[in-house]
Amino acid sequence: MMQMDRRSFPEEYEKLIVRLNTPRVMIDNAGCVDATLIMIDSARNDGILLEEVQVLTDLNLSIKKGYVSSDGRWNMDVFHVTNLDGNKLTDDSIINCVEKSLGTIHSTRSKSIDGMTTLELTGADRVGLLSEIFAVLSELNCDVVESKVWTHNARIAAIIHLKDCDSGSPIEDSKKINKIEVRLKNVLKGDNDIRSAKTSVSLAVTHTERRLHQMMFADRDYDRTPIIKTHGRYSPLISVQNYSEREYSVVNIQCKDRPRLLFDVVCTLTDMQYVVFHATINTRQDGAYLEFFIRHADGSPFRSEPEKQRVIMCLKAAVERRASEGAEISTTMGMALNIFYVTDVIGNPVDSKVVDSVMQRIGSAYLRVKELPLMYHQKASCDEQKTDGLGGAILFSLGSLLRRNLYNLGLIKL
Repeated sequence: MMQMDRRSFPEEYEKLIVRLNTPRVMIDNAGCVDATLIMIDSARNDGILLEEVQVLTDLNLSIKKGYVSSDGRWNMDVFHVTNLDGNKLTDDSIINCVEKSLGTIHSTRSKSIDGMTTLELTGADRVGLLSEIFAVLSELNCDVVESKVWTHNARIAAIIHLKDCDSGSPIEDSKKINKIEVRLKNVLKGDNDIRSAKTSVSLAVTHTERRLHQMMFADRDYDRTPIIKTHGRYSPLISVQNYSEREYSVVNIQCKDRPRLLFDVVCTLTDMQYVVFHATINTRQDGAYLEFFIRHADGSPFRSEPEKQRVIMCLKAAVERRASEGAEISTTMGMALNIFYVTDVIGNPVDSKVVDSVMQRIGSAYLRVKELPLMYHQKASCDEQKTDGLGGAILFSLGSLLRRNLYNLGLIKL
């Protein structure tokens, strides 16, 4: 009998490990009438569900249903997905992209943004705050290339990617960085946020939206009292209980369906160090219904009633953050596309006179306004940026406006 060369054992073992840790992805368009089935079979990994959902949402796919099951050392996850128009995935290039992205999931956990300096800001939200932040950056000769801002319960979290206006390079001068941090911290402090306002230059490459969740969680937005009216718009029903027979904790969530909902919930559970073993996701016209069987990383269920209440508060915040007002700023080849979700100072829809004033000062050639119903779920085409907003209005700002007076208006609530 032929003997295998011992020198090949390490190589064969390495190949085996790679095969065991590479998810097997199957995509089926025949098994469901109105959605494409994506089945992912993989070795047990505590964070793999978040990675799967992150890939699917970043590819602008809508998850209509899902079944997550972990049996020993293996996971089998099934998702019913559609494109932004609510149709099955029929384009071979898109299907191949989904398959490749999920199949290489462990090697693409994070993405760095090269050539830019990244700022992270948290503090108390107030009228005109965003305009003051961008006015300071403009004064300090900083070019804002991309930014995302969330507000919730009167708190704000922002991630801003910058370049030096003159050189077009990352800002590396430690004195200038320190000056930017000090100036912005003073703006964030205002008159009543001396302790909690924070500014920092980040070297992390965490997914932007996951990082925003982490920042707001660290800022404890979930147990702060909101000062802006919500009119009962975002009131997810959340219950938790222990399933003692199987030593699981069971989390049930019922809320209005919206894009990226599953990502927000799974992201929060993962960052709170809970492991999802089984889950059922079901969305209908009347809402989304999510059920998770979870444990602590050490295998134990919830340990106390205060822990259960904290989980409820944190998941409620996770559902509400993206549904609240905020801003998205991006620049491509010198052109800016800025999206602002706005209300008045107490959370009501913006007065039409204020909107007209903004339009006059910026120019109708650069700005489009879209009124939003109280509950909103937009489906956008592939060539139009997808937006999620509820109540108030959306201001779409087009053109090279980052240094224009949009940020100095002080007329809108962000």
